[in-house]
Amino acid sequence: MDRVKESDTVILFDPEKGKKYFLNLSLTKGEFNTEKGKIELSQLVGLPYGSTVKTHKGFEYLLLPCSLYEFIMYKLNRLTQIVYPKDAAYILLRLDVKPGDKVVESGIGSGALTAVFAQAVGKSGKVISYEKREEFIRNALSNLRKLGLEGRVEVKHRDIAEGFDETDADALFLDVREPWLYLDKAYEALKTGRFLGILVPTANQVIETLRKLKTLPFMDVEVCEILLRKYKTVPERFRPEDRMPAHTAYLIFARKIPGGVKVEWKD
Repeated sequence: MDRVKESDTVILFDPEKGKKYFLNLSLTKGEFNTEKGKIELSQLVGLPYGSTVKTHKGFEYLLLPCSLYEFIMYKLNRLTQIVYPKDAAYILLRLDVKPGDKVVESGIGSGALTAVFAQAVGKSGKVISYEKREEFIRNALSNLRKLGLEGRVEVKHRDIAEGFDETDADALFLDVREPWLYLDKAYEALKTGRFLGILVPTANQVIETLRKLKTLPFMDVEVCEILLRKYKTVPERFRPEDRMPAHTAYLIFARKIPGGVKVEWKD
């Protein structure tokens, strides 16, 4: 049975209002105050998830773990646009990230995709993130600390124009403005047969990236975007929700092959 730890981010759920409160116990001390009364946060540590917690006025909240999806969508402190879960899940599978892997990324942004990578590589893996803006590093590490994932991430404060230190990455991901400038360096950092992923928001960036990719030993090149449509959960009027977040980014993937191998791209 999972129990609450001092470093956990937890949810206190009000079943009457259907409202969730997100609390990081390592940062939020003392009492949690609501319109229904106070809860002493130190009393939550050690309780089994699923427990009912009462305020001093007798009102009940349900104690639940905060999932990575919920943290990214509702609790992550953002200084940048993030890689959304609908894209992150496909990126994770497409790059074949698994426990024990070494994943290299640039840049760290607010740490959303970094957290997804860090959870996937497990305790035996490592995420190495290159970022040149110090304020992004501080914010991302703060977010990762709340998730208990900071120990799986190594941050290198520098521009990838200087190149990557690694030559044995199991996966490499670029979320930078001009990725085509760094594809040679990305190729050198990857293991042969492993995957490169790239995220860009505009079509002209995709075109420039494809032009450069064609000059390098890559195969299995793919460009896609992920569209997610949610539905109303009322049985009597089941239908799509009125609004749909559509385009967030284009995703580009390619597999490294040995130099000198000629592969014809399909039109």
